[in-house]
Amino acid sequence: MEVQILITGGTFDKEYNEINGQLFFQDTHLKQMLAQGRSHLSVSLRSLMLIDSLEMSDEDREIILTHCKKCSVDRIVITHGTDTMVETAKFLAERINNKTIILTGAMIPIVFGSSDGLFNMGAALAFAQTLEPGVYVAMNGLYFHHDNVRKNKAKGLFETL
Repeated sequence: MEVQILITGGTFDKEYNEINGQLFFQDTHLKQMLAQGRSHLSVSLRSLMLIDSLEMSDEDREIILTHCKKCSVDRIVITHGTDTMVETAKFLAERINNKTIILTGAMIPIVFGSSDGLFNMGAALAFAQTLEPGVYVAMNGLYFHHDNVRKNKAKGLFETL
C-alpha cells in the first residue's frame, strides 16, 4: 500500500528566527520526520505550497483538490495548518468520495523539538491505511469525520462537535 502525502505548510513546516522571534517557511521537514519516525511505509511526497492556513484561499483549496483527484493512489495524507484545516476538509469532502483523505497538522513547529507533529503524522498515516473512504482530520491521536470536528482554540486541541 502506498500513501501520497501532500504538503501545504502550516505549523509543521515553520522555522523560527531566533533574532526577531518570527516564524517563517523555508522548506518542508517531512522527509526528516519520516526518517526520525523510522517509517517503512511506502509514501510519495508532493509539496504543493508552504503557507499558513489563515492565508489559504479557495484557489489554494482547488489546487489541493486537483492533486487529490489526479492522485493514482486512494490513500492521501495532507499536512495543513490547524486554523482552517476543518474548512479544507469540508471543501474536499463535498467534491471527493472515493478516497481516504486525512488532514493533519501540528500546534508546535517541528523544529522546536517538543512538537506534536511527529505523533500526529504517525497517527494520520495509520488512519490513512485503515479508515474507509472519506475525509477526516487526525489530531491528538484521534480521528474525526470532516463534518463532526472543530478546533477548540481555548484548549488547544481538536474535538467532536
